[in-house]
Amino acid sequence: MNLYTIGFTKKSAEEFFESIKNAHISLLVDVRLNNNSQLSGFAKGRDLAYFLPRLAACKYVHGLRFAPTKELLSNYRKGVVPWGGYEVAYRELCEKRDMANYFRRLLKQENVTDNIVLLCSEYEPTQCHRRLLAEYLAEQLEHIEIHHIV
Repeated sequence: MNLYTIGFTKKSAEEFFESIKNAHISLLVDVRLNNNSQLSGFAKGRDLAYFLPRLAACKYVHGLRFAPTKELLSNYRKGVVPWGGYEVAYRELCEKRDMANYFRRLLKQENVTDNIVLLCSEYEPTQCHRRLLAEYLAEQLEHIEIHHIV
């Protein structure tokens, strides 16, 4: 299975949707805590749910269960928790929420087997939970190859 990650920051709507289309993404899983952010007009959940099927033949799901807790995200952004601590805490959250089995059930429910992308806002995956989630899923499930769309 090809598992992609993408952030919408620093991308125009055209760049974003063409990237999804060119990678033949069948399901976009929005892993943001808040999918109604004002950061980018085209990346609001309701707009993605409308545009993705029409522009890229792609389904949309808001996977809130994959998002960090509000407290963890806030503490990281305020500098209370450094990146290393965030990585550990998010990994524990992945295990606590049984995200691997949830991901498996989600794919079955959506009838999708390949070319899934995890969406967050960060431009690069380096310090973003979407990368941590992709790596966790690759460890827990078989035959996952991770690709980052930048």
